[in-house]
Amino acid sequence: DIGIPAANVIADVLPAGKIEYVKRLRSEGERVAMVGDGVNDSPALAEADVGIAIGSGTKIAHEAAGIVLVNSKLTDILVAIDLAKTIYFRIRLNFLWALGYNSLAIPVAAGIFYPLTHTALPPYVAAFAMALSSVSVLTSSLSLNRYKPPTFSKKYGRDIRGGELGIEK
Repeated sequence: DIGIPAANVIADVLPAGKIEYVKRLRSEGERVAMVGDGVNDSPALAEADVGIAIGSGTKIAHEAAGIVLVNSKLTDILVAIDLAKTIYFRIRLNFLWALGYNSLAIPVAAGIFYPLTHTALPPYVAAFAMALSSVSVLTSSLSLNRYKPPTFSKKYGRDIRGGELGIEK
């Protein structure tokens, strides 16, 4: 009901079956994210490309996973994926900016225009220009503080049941 095809959901399987399924998906060239919360999930969490432990889960699941959700909301998985994509985009942008800036600034600081102008760039100006490169990348990275997680208008799980687990009756 949250948009994951039923064929991609494996539940009520022993730990060996979970590991086998993860290995099979990886051998087919798939990237696998495993979500779990208990001791039985830990081996598969460690085997998956990305292991995601539910915050209310066991300590061993937290240790085996690469990501631990603080809340026990499955929508936080989507937030984590979105945040990872945003950070990866920022890293690539910073790399391209620094590469372009340094590709232009280093030859200028080295004196590429000296034969034309017969003046050299003073060392303190070159040092300031290199510091400016680092400050610009830092400022770009700090823009991640303005990250807004995606919102979900549809209600799932406990939200739809008014906070109840659905097994109280």
